[in-house]
Amino acid sequence: MDLLDKQIIRIMQDEFPLVKEPYKEFAKKLNISEQELLNRLRIYKEEGKIRKMGAVLRHVEAGFRANALCAWVVPVDKLDEIAQKLAQCPSISHCYDRNTTPDWPYNIYTMIHAHTRQECEVIAEKLAKENNLQQYTMLYSVKEWKKTSMRYFDEAEDE
Repeated sequence: MDLLDKQIIRIMQDEFPLVKEPYKEFAKKLNISEQELLNRLRIYKEEGKIRKMGAVLRHVEAGFRANALCAWVVPVDKLDEIAQKLAQCPSISHCYDRNTTPDWPYNIYTMIHAHTRQECEVIAEKLAKENNLQQYTMLYSVKEWKKTSMRYFDEAEDE
């Protein structure tokens, strides 16, 4: 990635301007045309350098006050199949596989978001039944210490 690529990635991580033509505003800050910006973003997507761009919901402020990391024991031969099914649930924001240890058999982790803990539990129970999963545990968020997205290509890295 050249310097302009890094500048584009950096600026696209900033707050998205709520104006009629946000890409034009970004392009102006980068001293390039809106078309060049859009072309580069399309290329990044095609090359797999970016996956998506979207809004980040502040879920607590939106009323989703219950969050649970749900750790599942999934048969290894069904890992991909079941993980894909779990990831399709609209209440799940993250779905990862993890290594197990002798005292921690859970190999799939999901983040379930709901209005209440009871809703989280109903969602987990439904997913367990749908996927024939008998063993899982739910760890609820108590306090949010930090919530930020990873920032790439900070200015110090450009030098």
